[in-house]
Amino acid sequence: MMQSERLLKCAAFLFLVLPPVGARTQAVDAIDPALAGCIDRIATQVLAQTGVPSASIAVVQHGRLVYTHAYGQARLQPSMAAMPRMRYSIGSISKQFTAAAILLLQQEGKLSLDDPVGKYVPGLTRGNEVTIREVLSHTSGYQDYWPEDYVMTPMLKPTTAQQILDIWGKKPLDFEPGTKWQYSNTNYVIAGRIVETVSGEPLMQFLSQHIFRPLGMKSVWNSDEDQLTKADPMGYYRHALGPLRPAPQAGRGWMFAAGELAMTAHDLALWDASLLHETILKPESDKEMFTEVKLKDGKGTHYGLGVEVVDRDGHRSIEHSGEVSGFVSDNEVLIDDGTAVAVLTNQDAVGAASEIAHLAAPVVAGYPLSPAEQQALDIYRGLQHGHIDRSLLAPNLNDYFTAQAISDFKSSLGPLGEPLIFRQAGTEERGGMTFRAFQIVYPNKRLTLTTYTYPDGKLEQYLVAPAE
Repeated sequence: MMQSERLLKCAAFLFLVLPPVGARTQAVDAIDPALAGCIDRIATQVLAQTGVPSASIAVVQHGRLVYTHAYGQARLQPSMAAMPRMRYSIGSISKQFTAAAILLLQQEGKLSLDDPVGKYVPGLTRGNEVTIREVLSHTSGYQDYWPEDYVMTPMLKPTTAQQILDIWGKKPLDFEPGTKWQYSNTNYVIAGRIVETVSGEPLMQFLSQHIFRPLGMKSVWNSDEDQLTKADPMGYYRHALGPLRPAPQAGRGWMFAAGELAMTAHDLALWDASLLHETILKPESDKEMFTEVKLKDGKGTHYGLGVEVVDRDGHRSIEHSGEVSGFVSDNEVLIDDGTAVAVLTNQDAVGAASEIAHLAAPVVAGYPLSPAEQQALDIYRGLQHGHIDRSLLAPNLNDYFTAQAISDFKSSLGPLGEPLIFRQAGTEERGGMTFRAFQIVYPNKRLTLTTYTYPDGKLEQYLVAPAE
């Protein structure tokens, strides 16, 4: 996780709130054009840099769905533009829906998170010791059946949840329950089977009845049972730096409760809004989901129940990415700010979705710059116009900024104009000073700024270079 991630405001935003539109169009545009333009530039730049064919984005602000947009090509041959109404596979973001189903059953008094998994799914290794909470938080020790970022040959054939558990659920545990955190899709196959056993109905039926229909999530598709339609995006992958090729489809049954869902970004954002408003889960269940699970030695895991739990400089962020063959997604919910950004893309093994979400979410939330960021930006703006406040500089840096240096800064940076994003990306102590690295982002260019600052606040270094 990034150590600091505050973003430069693109403009002063006016926040208009309109009701969500129906699933037929999936198009929402209820934010100030300046903010929409900022989000659009982030998305188009990331797609251009990564080569990912398309992205679909939905934005929640002040707890309401306010913006959806799609970028790029949903299909390359024949060419088909991405549209907000299109469904993408969301991969492991599905896990938070499975976790929510467990929490709903706990609300009804039908199970407890502290029940052993063997109470509902017999035959599992040490099933009388491992708890449902440990399964949902990836602290169980059950080995992951699908850690790879591609579809292996055996996975082209269909399987069942029981067949997965008969192999991976009956292996020796990778570690003692509750002593380590290790991501494992097997955990959620177990969780999905618990939902089905306790509720007496298929997992998708339970989710539809208790979550999707109440929230108006009309686009949801079980991509574990049926491939997406020709009206939806094609999933792509590459061999090394080769051309984009259609990604293979895993056989039926391999994703189940660990990654079976496909939907529009619009509908994923409806779910995000429900988490902010606690419309599906009760407050105590939301708290269970969003609370970091601790190991038996007290160490944190940065994971709740089906979600990552991240502290962004005092702002709680509930996040998760997802990947299945041909698709990568990212979903970020800034709980304290009433903000969420859902990003869906159609190429696997590339982090474009997460990068777009990481950049856009703080912009939507309106995070202010830190003092170090503000100072660095003020100096940057001054150099773009050919001047610098020398009272901020230690002697060595004062000597560095000759008339020629300032002229070069002005001539090379001035034409770029105002950055789209200016953020601190890392910091460390070195040589009795504080080192900071900043990322400066333009629509078609990225720069790196590095500084060294003495304890008295004087700058020993201020260097700008192209990002690697």
